[in-house]
Amino acid sequence: MADETTYPVQLVQPDGRRVFDREHAALISDVGPDRLRKLYEDMVVARRIDVEATALQRQGQLGLWPPLLGQEAAQIGSAHALHPDDYVFCSYREAAVAYCRGVDPGLITRLWRGVAHSCWDPADINMTNPAIVVGTQGLHATGYAYAAHLDGAEIAVITYFGDGATSQGDIAEALGFAASWSAPVVFFCQNNHWAISEPVRVQSATPIARRAYGYGIPGVQVDGNDALAVLAVTRQAVARARSGGGPSFIEAITYRMGPHTTADDPTRYRSAAELEMWQRRDPLERMRRLLEREDLWDGDFERRVAARSDEVGGALRSATIAMPDPDPMQLFDHVYAAPHPLIEAERREYAAYLEGVRA
Repeated sequence: MADETTYPVQLVQPDGRRVFDREHAALISDVGPDRLRKLYEDMVVARRIDVEATALQRQGQLGLWPPLLGQEAAQIGSAHALHPDDYVFCSYREAAVAYCRGVDPGLITRLWRGVAHSCWDPADINMTNPAIVVGTQGLHATGYAYAAHLDGAEIAVITYFGDGATSQGDIAEALGFAASWSAPVVFFCQNNHWAISEPVRVQSATPIARRAYGYGIPGVQVDGNDALAVLAVTRQAVARARSGGGPSFIEAITYRMGPHTTADDPTRYRSAAELEMWQRRDPLERMRRLLEREDLWDGDFERRVAARSDEVGGALRSATIAMPDPDPMQLFDHVYAAPHPLIEAERREYAAYLEGVRA
């Protein structure tokens, strides 16, 4: 990774043309037709997951949903750089990463439907559940990475967060510790330009990636709507982590095309012209144009991708609607490591209350 990158790394232009960049292109020299098609397919499926979950929330089936519309390349490109043994610490918006890690699509909405405290078992896919509190996952990732370093495990840890999280003390503390102790962690900032209603220009007076240099961590900006560029720089960062080179910082420049969550109305704070500008940079359209330019697009492939998208979207919808209501008595489980008399008394009182309500 270069000592300093003052412009976003880009390997594919919005019109699908390749960009000549010998250093970063070498990092993806093994990416052939099958991988290119897989990247596109995963991005399409990720968008379908997002659109389906958003629709489910609008239909009253979910309490809330944090859309990832427009950020598919940043998530899919980086996820394709990871090994199964690598560990992911995410925020609340990385459903696409979870899909790439192999999570059952039917589990993605459990938390957002309110039927469980989590979505999936982290041990199954080496990825934590969504971190709702902004920035906390940076500390968790750094601690886990340092422990892996002490154990001699040759893995990389990656933590995802948004531009708004860089204003949180937790991220600053994580960067400081990771740099001091050479933790094998990659800080992946999805700069989607908006921290709810706060534009990125009020978050930082300098490109966010440059902040990393104050901690002695190499940082790079990448076109976050270019899946190949994201794959390249993430491969570079995780290779550095696995080889004992310490932490890295990636700022993926992308755009949140949807609301912050389904409880938000972005038309109150951003212009239609801004949204239209970024829609012209749609990451899915960019990848499709690349495939078309390189004669990797045909009707059969398009139909296969659509069928896979329908399969995953249908599975997510069916599983969500079929989720049973949770047992309210679970509130008292796992409060203490061992049974506690006060908790047991409260359990009995609440059970009696519920029985009275239902009578």
